[in-house]
Amino acid sequence: MSETPVPRVLFLSLCNIDDATENLLKKYHVHLYCHGGRLDFIFNDESMSCNSGQFLFWFAESRWDVVEVSGDFKATVLLVEKNFLIDNVPDQGWSINAQLHSRVHPVKDINTEAEKEKILNNFNWLLLRFQETDHRFYEEALKLQMRLFILEMWHSFANEYERRRHSLQTGTLYEQFINLLQQHCLTKREVQFYANELNITPKYLNHLCKIHSDRTASDWIHSHAKERIILLLQNRHLNIAEIAEEMQFSSTSFFTRYVKKLLGQTPTDFRTRLEIGYQGG
Repeated sequence: MSETPVPRVLFLSLCNIDDATENLLKKYHVHLYCHGGRLDFIFNDESMSCNSGQFLFWFAESRWDVVEVSGDFKATVLLVEKNFLIDNVPDQGWSINAQLHSRVHPVKDINTEAEKEKILNNFNWLLLRFQETDHRFYEEALKLQMRLFILEMWHSFANEYERRRHSLQTGTLYEQFINLLQQHCLTKREVQFYANELNITPKYLNHLCKIHSDRTASDWIHSHAKERIILLLQNRHLNIAEIAEEMQFSSTSFFTRYVKKLLGQTPTDFRTRLEIGYQGG
């Protein structure tokens, strides 16, 4: 007996988040606009809040847990099935930057009523396209709408991405290190590079990282590199040799050894399991 297909798009109006709802949310990419109240949560071991007038984005299977929902909480939520979103990312370069940014900063301020309306309209357009199953070109139209949805969301938060990216010159040394990582982790995997950029010693950079995060600089570098590798391996338009070249490894075999060290499996094994997951979904 075959499993019931997971809906690719869901639309919710929430006043609370119980255990069943939380489990559902964790299976999808979550786009949440908070109309009122407050949502307190733990994201990657850090306490955060989403308040009235803010937007929240969680990736499917991210590490987050709800702590408290205020009595006046009200939110509109659009859920997108994880593979459907990944398969329809329109620009891989922007995708990596936006995803790395959102994995650190999941909450975003919405400053104007026009911005709010644009986001909610974007939710509705994708939902309506998903529901229009009698469209003669349903699959093609839905995929195009998904790509347009992503581009519109990137456009809405492009200024914030750029502002945070350019905070390199104004933040603390630790903040500058994290910003440097987001810009260079695709090709720079040595602590010495980042220490040189900050004009400090590798030992002092490790000291700063331990103080602020209880993690070493190497841990941070490998973590960001791992994120990039996973994103690139999920892009089925790139072969393994092309990914190794893009990350400036001297050979595919060296890239394979590095990936196995980070992921516990070779790039080929990772893609094989990914394909099994696609077919199972």
